[in-house]
Amino acid sequence: MDVLGIEVDPSLLQRWAGWLAPPRQPFFLTPTEAAELKLIPESPALSPELRDTYELWNLANDLEVVWLDEDAFHAQPRDVRAELIRAQARHGRGAVPTITDWADLLDAQVLRDQADGHHFVWWPTLVEPHREAVLKRVVSEWQHPCQRLSVPNEIWHAASAILPQAQPLSGTFAKGSRGNPSANGSATSCFATPRRPRRPPRNRPRLAQPPRQQHPPAVTLGAGWALHKPSQEWLSPHQVLTVQDLIQLAPPGLTLHRHTLNQPT
Repeated sequence: MDVLGIEVDPSLLQRWAGWLAPPRQPFFLTPTEAAELKLIPESPALSPELRDTYELWNLANDLEVVWLDEDAFHAQPRDVRAELIRAQARHGRGAVPTITDWADLLDAQVLRDQADGHHFVWWPTLVEPHREAVLKRVVSEWQHPCQRLSVPNEIWHAASAILPQAQPLSGTFAKGSRGNPSANGSATSCFATPRRPRRPPRNRPRLAQPPRQQHPPAVTLGAGWALHKPSQEWLSPHQVLTVQDLIQLAPPGLTLHRHTLNQPT
C-alpha cells in the first residue's frame, strides 16, 4: 500500500492497526471522574507506540488510567461511555476523532451509538473492515507526500559523503516508536563515519535545527531539498521535502537555526 508516496508492507500495516486500535486501551481520568463513573484505575505501562497514539505528552501528570477492552467499554451504560469519551477529548488524549471527519468512510450511526454522538475511539472492529483506507488517512493527516524521487542523483551523491544513509533512509517508515516525539530523527540517523573524500562536496548538507531540541532537526541535502522526520512517532515518515515546504511547516513563533555539517579530519 502507498502512503505519502511510500510503499508500506503488509506486516507494518498490521502493526499500525494494532497501535491505532489495540484490543485494550487506556482512558485517562481525574480521580473524581473515575469515582463518579465507577471505573477502577490500573497502572500497566504503555508501549512507546501507545504513548504516541494517545499523545501522553499532552496529558496532565496526575490523571489516572482506566483500561478497557471493547466488550467492557460497550458493557458500560451509554451515559458512562459518553462521559468517558468527553473526558478523553477534554484532557487531550490522542485517537479521539470526531464523527464528522469519518462519516464518509465509516458507518456514522455506529459511531454515534458508541458514545456521545460527537467523538469516538478506535477499536479493532472499526479498523479491520477498512484497514488500508483508515490507516492511510490517519498517517497522511497533516503530512506532505515524500518527494525523494524528484531529487537528482547528483544531489544524493554529493550528500552521501557526509550522510551515507540519507538516500536509503528516505521514503521509509520506522518499525516503531522511540516514544519521544522531541528526539532527533532523520538527521542523526543519516550520520556515519565516512571516509575522507578527495574533494569536498559542492552542496554541503546543513542541519536545520530549532533551539533546545524542541522539535526534530532536518538535514538539507542541497539544491533546495531536505530530509526530515517530523517526530519519533510511529506514524512519522522519513520524508524528503523542499526546504521551502519544511520552513512553512514550522509552528508559528519557532526560530530555525542552521549548522553546517563538516567531514571529520
